[in-house]
Amino acid sequence: MLDAEERKLRVKDYMTRDVVTVSVDDTVADVKRRIAENEEHSGFPVCDRRRVHGFITARDLLLAGDDEPMFKVMNDDLIVAHPEMEITDAARVILRSGIQKLPVVDDAGNLVGIISNADVVRSQIERATPGKVNKLIETLRNIHGVGMRQERRKVPLASLTPTQSKVYTDELEGRSYELENGLAEPLVVIDNGGDRLLLADGHHRVKAAKRLGIEEMDAYVIVLEERVPLGMAETARKANLETIDDIQEVDYAHHPLVETIERLQKQDD
Repeated sequence: MLDAEERKLRVKDYMTRDVVTVSVDDTVADVKRRIAENEEHSGFPVCDRRRVHGFITARDLLLAGDDEPMFKVMNDDLIVAHPEMEITDAARVILRSGIQKLPVVDDAGNLVGIISNADVVRSQIERATPGKVNKLIETLRNIHGVGMRQERRKVPLASLTPTQSKVYTDELEGRSYELENGLAEPLVVIDNGGDRLLLADGHHRVKAAKRLGIEEMDAYVIVLEERVPLGMAETARKANLETIDDIQEVDYAHHPLVETIERLQKQDD
């Protein structure tokens, strides 16, 4: 089983495939209207069918007349990525050029996606998750000796049984930001048969997602080929943990690390 370190991550693994574009003949007024109507987009690839001719940003529109067409005001000194480019190479291009988004084109020069600086950050955040999954699989196999497989899929939050009784309120703000900007790691869950999935990693993320009204999340799912008694499930049962709502939010002032530091400071006084 290859983890993210062993398998080279490619642009195609993280690019957005459903790309919003504008035409070379669209006017400045047309594009201003589209930017105003959609907060998610501050720039677009400029295309003739699927062939990319340039890129237009909100900044490019500032000094242009409303009737001017895109082919006159777009930036045609174009930097693009290829789907097979390593994500680290795309990161270098984005960093050195100062461009926030790179159109992704195939060998024929046709647009197949777009890769952003946020996608690059997300790819690096996710690098650690496969390692966690592999270690958990190894542990489960050593303890229970059962066959298992790994899947990557969306899981409903309502199907999750937590194994951690509390989360810290201040961390939820950071997790909310990650979720809103597509930067959150996938969850790690165990499918031990039945209707419920056991949440092994991602308690702050699911609690933040619940706040945001998110109903399902991306996850690595470890599917056990036969049902076994899991220690995590017994821990959840003893703590009366059944759903995400049972996870208690605790103010950071009560975080064990803070309490330890406060005790040390008192000893020094």
